[in-house]
Amino acid sequence: MRLNELAAAGRSPALPLSIELPGGELRLLSLLRVLPGQRYVGEAEWQGRRVLAKLLVGPRAERHHARELEGARLLREQGLNTPALLAEGLAVGEGGWLLFEFIDQAVSLGDVWQAVAEQPLLSAAQEAVLGEALGAIGRLHARGLWQDDLHLDNLLRRDGQLYLIDGGGIRAQLAGQPLARAQVLQNLGVFFAQLPAELEPFIDQLLAAYLQANPAHALSAQDLRAPTAQVRRWRLRDYLRKLGRDCTLFCVQRSREKLRIVRRDQESVLAPLLNDVDAAIAAGVSLKQGGSATVARIELAGRPLVIKRYNIKGFAHWLKRCWRPSRAWHSWVEGNRLDFLGIATPRPLAMLESRRFGLRGRAWLITEHAAGEDILTRFAAHVDGAPPEAELQALDRLFAALLRERIGHGDLKGTNLLWQDGRWALIDLDAMRQHRCPRRFARAYAKDRARFLRNWPADSALYRLLDQRLPQVPGTCPE
Repeated sequence: MRLNELAAAGRSPALPLSIELPGGELRLLSLLRVLPGQRYVGEAEWQGRRVLAKLLVGPRAERHHARELEGARLLREQGLNTPALLAEGLAVGEGGWLLFEFIDQAVSLGDVWQAVAEQPLLSAAQEAVLGEALGAIGRLHARGLWQDDLHLDNLLRRDGQLYLIDGGGIRAQLAGQPLARAQVLQNLGVFFAQLPAELEPFIDQLLAAYLQANPAHALSAQDLRAPTAQVRRWRLRDYLRKLGRDCTLFCVQRSREKLRIVRRDQESVLAPLLNDVDAAIAAGVSLKQGGSATVARIELAGRPLVIKRYNIKGFAHWLKRCWRPSRAWHSWVEGNRLDFLGIATPRPLAMLESRRFGLRGRAWLITEHAAGEDILTRFAAHVDGAPPEAELQALDRLFAALLRERIGHGDLKGTNLLWQDGRWALIDLDAMRQHRCPRRFARAYAKDRARFLRNWPADSALYRLLDQRLPQVPGTCPE
């Protein structure tokens, strides 16, 4: 295959794949990243050795090749640890290529972080991973460079050494001179915005590793608060925009008869289910049989899932719902919002809408199954006392997150909070909303808090304990 033919190969070309390059045949063995018709990155064989191949095709290939080449040059000239560039080239009308040394048995710091992410906040292992990353970022900034696509997966570790990768995102201000303070703050804001918001109280502690590598500017958590918050808001908006768009994360099929959205990494697994969702509901274990919604637990290849069907009760109900976003769509968005923000909820996997001439009818939401007990069951034996402290602390963290993100659930009855893996998970997100207006959020939070407390008698010890512990919004709850 010639390089320009790769542009028409789609998202999943058949592998292994042989590409003709001027320096010899490149045999592409696996793909690590694909932007269909633009970029194909993967492990390959070239001239008898393993390489990491970046193949750039399409109308923007020349520009992307130039950026990758310039970034690799800057990293090398500034003495920063990065895989060696073995060969590169650009063929007019075909595309560009860059072949890098393959760092065998390397692991990304993103994968290392995922292995320790569920540990207590800023455990020794977490601090070590983030300290490594911030030290590498500090060395980059000290040489006048920054990575505009800064994340942990762009740092590889092997035998205690870190390698900076993805030269296409490397930018220079004045190479060899420390980066200006404003650019440092913006770039560190990108980094910290990708970490759990609960780590914000530890930013000063984490900055020590950065300042050791780049002491050019005095920095504190207060300096980073605004740029971090700005990037967090942008990342959330960008992610939510992808929920209904065919992209790397989601596979979307849209027509006048249906809308089908499924996580791309789940598409092949869920395909048999998506072809006849109602049959799966009928064969599953009924969790709810209501006029407006039907919920069932099913097994798919030994994996428990939950399907929620949003019913249409009649013609009048259809007229009311057909022109509005479906409740399945709303729950799909809010479930993904919580998942993105790190607030526990069963992971949404797919949603479907039936349509007639573009008007919406019944809709379905498919999520992972949360097997935990609800809070009414967990706390039933503690109405006259105190539940386990670990479960109370998890509740503190949940309500703190709802406050921080200005999220109103809309129906915090006890059956909508499930204990799972040491956290309280929220379900039934039909009425959930993230508020921009502080005043409206204060009212929504006050209602959520009051509804949550009504799960227990007002004169019980548990009610008094929770009323004392749960955070309040000034002006909405009695002091």
